[in-house]
Amino acid sequence: MLGERRPEQYEFFAGSLRDLIPDDHVLAKVSRVLDLSWLADDVADLYCADNGRPGIAPETAVRLMLAGFLLGIVHDRKLMRDAAVNVAIRWFCGFSITERLPDHSSLTRIRQRWGEQRFRRIFERTVEACVTAKIAKGEVVHIDASLIRADVSWEALATRWVDKVGAENPAEEAERNTKKTGKYKKICTTDPEATMATSGRNQRLEPAYKQHTAVCDEAGVIIDVEITTGEINEGNELISTVDRIEATIGTHIKIVTADAGYAYAKVYGQLERRDTSAVIPPKREPIRSPVPMRRFRYDAKHDILKCPRGKKLKAGRRIKHGRFFTSRAKDCRRCNLARLCLSGGRTNKAVVLGDDYPALLRARRRREQWSERDKALYTRHRWRVEGIHAEAKIQHGLARAVRRGLSNMKIQAYLTAAAINLKRLAAFIAALLCRLVADILNGPGRGPNNCSYTVVV
Repeated sequence: MLGERRPEQYEFFAGSLRDLIPDDHVLAKVSRVLDLSWLADDVADLYCADNGRPGIAPETAVRLMLAGFLLGIVHDRKLMRDAAVNVAIRWFCGFSITERLPDHSSLTRIRQRWGEQRFRRIFERTVEACVTAKIAKGEVVHIDASLIRADVSWEALATRWVDKVGAENPAEEAERNTKKTGKYKKICTTDPEATMATSGRNQRLEPAYKQHTAVCDEAGVIIDVEITTGEINEGNELISTVDRIEATIGTHIKIVTADAGYAYAKVYGQLERRDTSAVIPPKREPIRSPVPMRRFRYDAKHDILKCPRGKKLKAGRRIKHGRFFTSRAKDCRRCNLARLCLSGGRTNKAVVLGDDYPALLRARRRREQWSERDKALYTRHRWRVEGIHAEAKIQHGLARAVRRGLSNMKIQAYLTAAAINLKRLAAFIAALLCRLVADILNGPGRGPNNCSYTVVV
């Protein structure tokens, strides 16, 4: 018999909205581990206690934002449209089924009022919760950087002459831009804080920000995240990342893994002084001369550099991260390698040695003798931290900036990282509950298939 659709349905619903939400829904799982009871006191100084209209409760606002990132809804307008018809979002944020939702612009004003540091504290709280649950230890850390496309169009790009850029920027920045771009550089008129960058030589430059991410090896928890402009070199950010991690979790990092983009002498040297092992493959030495740098021998104990013919090069003036070493003209004049070794018009050899050049040499020797554990850790690095970048971009909308400006980009990154950490924590709690149930049903320490395990509390 063919059924008929009634034109209008009126139902009286009595009960909790939670009854309508499956237990395995991501918002239901995250709600079990999310604690924002501290937030109201933290932002109380930004609100007037006895004047004005009541605003959105701080916990409600953050839950709305987190619900969007957990479900991959990063735009405020779309989030509020979905929240109007999505029972799970209403329940997660504390709204009844008939309650009117706030306007999307309220979330924008809250972000502007609170500032990036308060959102960073929300992220750090998730890290502390994971450390307390012992799914993040910080002993082995994987660090990597990824570009995030800025929220600008190609029509917003403009070319400025370096003279104009130099007149509007500090001297050091103007000098750096001149060296990188020659006579001109491209800038974005709608988001000047986004800079041109690319992740490969065969790919075009795009206006972008760069996210520097540190992931704990234990369970893939993000323990630090920072956003810079796209042109910042990731090697300059590694040590500050390590400092923030140790300050947050209070644990000394034993091993740091990273790709060859971090393989600088200063990085190896600073990690050595911190007694932190670096599983970072050194770059191959660029050969720009018939007599490459590897044929020069450096004696760190006596601070002596010798050329392939055994002649000493004298330490000279300092530069930003190293020193010049120069040979004597009479030594080069008598050398049969001078025709190959010296540049045109020069009478002596000049090379630059980084301050931590010995550490780079030790890293190259160690790379040839990596243990099986080192190889395994570097393999884990590839899918641990690079997998986090893929998860954030595919599932949580971090492939492109939602709003413009460095501060807004940081807030987006902090909330994305917090959402991922909450998923990790919720999964751990769910697994722990399953084990406790198995203990009750099958006896302590025995799983449903009579397999033994250890419950970590």
